[in-house]
Amino acid sequence: MAPKPVLLSVSLCVLVLFNGCLAQSHPRQRQMGECRLNRLDALEPTIRTEAEAGVIESWEPNDQQFRCAGVAVARRTIEPNGLLLPQYSNAPELVYIVRGRGLSGILLPGCPESYEGSLQQSQGEQSRRLQQQQDRHQKIRYVREGDILALPAGVAHWCYNEGESPLVAISLIDTTNSANQLDQRRPRHFYLAGNPEDEFQQEHQRYGQRRRQQQRQHHLLAGGEHGPRQLGGDNVFGGFDAQFLADVFNVDIETARRLQGVGDNRGNIVMVESRHLETLRPRGWSREEQEREERRERERESERERERRPSPWRRDDNGLDETICSLRLKESMDDPSRADIYNPDLGRISTVNSLTLPVLRWLQLSAERGVLYKDAMYVPHWNLNAHSVCYATKGRAQVQVVDDFGETVFDDEMREGQLLIVPQNFAMVKRASSEGFEWIAFKTTDNAMISPLAGRTSAIRAFPEEVLANAFQISREDARRLKFSRHETALAPSIRSSSESASARIRSVV
Repeated sequence: MAPKPVLLSVSLCVLVLFNGCLAQSHPRQRQMGECRLNRLDALEPTIRTEAEAGVIESWEPNDQQFRCAGVAVARRTIEPNGLLLPQYSNAPELVYIVRGRGLSGILLPGCPESYEGSLQQSQGEQSRRLQQQQDRHQKIRYVREGDILALPAGVAHWCYNEGESPLVAISLIDTTNSANQLDQRRPRHFYLAGNPEDEFQQEHQRYGQRRRQQQRQHHLLAGGEHGPRQLGGDNVFGGFDAQFLADVFNVDIETARRLQGVGDNRGNIVMVESRHLETLRPRGWSREEQEREERRERERESERERERRPSPWRRDDNGLDETICSLRLKESMDDPSRADIYNPDLGRISTVNSLTLPVLRWLQLSAERGVLYKDAMYVPHWNLNAHSVCYATKGRAQVQVVDDFGETVFDDEMREGQLLIVPQNFAMVKRASSEGFEWIAFKTTDNAMISPLAGRTSAIRAFPEEVLANAFQISREDARRLKFSRHETALAPSIRSSSESASARIRSVV
């Protein structure tokens, strides 16, 4: 039986709309000449936006280092029972949960409300009215420390802290991604509620206040037959006429003004009035049950990927064969059993890319999670095809970065809360302090690759001995020693630290 034309048209419209939201063109819209850097810095946030139930700290996006990578970064701290107001941005976003736990809603356009309240069985008129009033909404995801969320451009989302300690999330917005056709210099957040402040530019906040004062005076003078118009807050509804909103939603004028955020001074993160956010969601799941369900989701997605893998005579998919509404948008990066590189004495490296989280193929982003134990090293390496935006989540490390001229552009300690941008192909090495070091690194391509300079899989190991001997003007024996001195891959013990410890023990004995 042929599909109904109306249903077919609606389905195609939804798929094309969301495919356009996710689809990326190549190459990326990077600005030429932005990465002529002769010095890098470990940066602290410079802009602070306080709210009723938390704080948002961000790094100045017009800093030369951020312009090189074409990204912006913000750190959000949500207090217990705090709600980050619904919003969307003009560019794709990756969010890593540094600590805490909560709930996240990501609203995919055109998808059904798959979470709905139970229906009553009575057939009475009152019961039917109650059935119509049952809450229903799109899927809610549990998030906890170590999770990473992928947010396509223009997709609305919210986050709630249901734990007993602050929820801290670090967020990267890829402003020069081809999905962003609005503003390549500065991320823009469009809030759907409240009276939020600009998270990335304090000067813009002051400009916005002056602009609203001018608009308020203009509306008071030009009220027309309906009388003076009351200007709303800085959310998307704030600029519409309140009467229009009342007609659109079929609500009274007071509710329409509530939509506009009139008189709302709570900021971007608000306190939930009740002691707990009541939503429809599966209850009573243990952590093991949640992990089991996440594994099943990954298996189902892998099966779909195998089924839709392009054949040699097919250029690529057009997105119409994807199951848009069941996209997996979350991945855990803190499970040691899923590490890509692991050494029980040194640490681990975990990655998430378009192979493990396929939605990243459209976002053109990926991430690396690293844990170094005491005095362990992440051997010198470079990123082949991406800039790296590294945020320290715990501990301290000595970090060095070298540019294409062989100049040291960074040689300093990096500590928790600092951020370092390493441009593509710049070589970098990390050595953890005595307290260890942990980080999350966002990469500006969907399948970032590294090339080590030392170790079993390094470029040095791959060269013939004769090439090394002539290139470095050393003997064949020294070239062989150079090639085979390290048997580890990416993680290695610090020989200097070991010798220093041995010397200290000898001195203590003497």
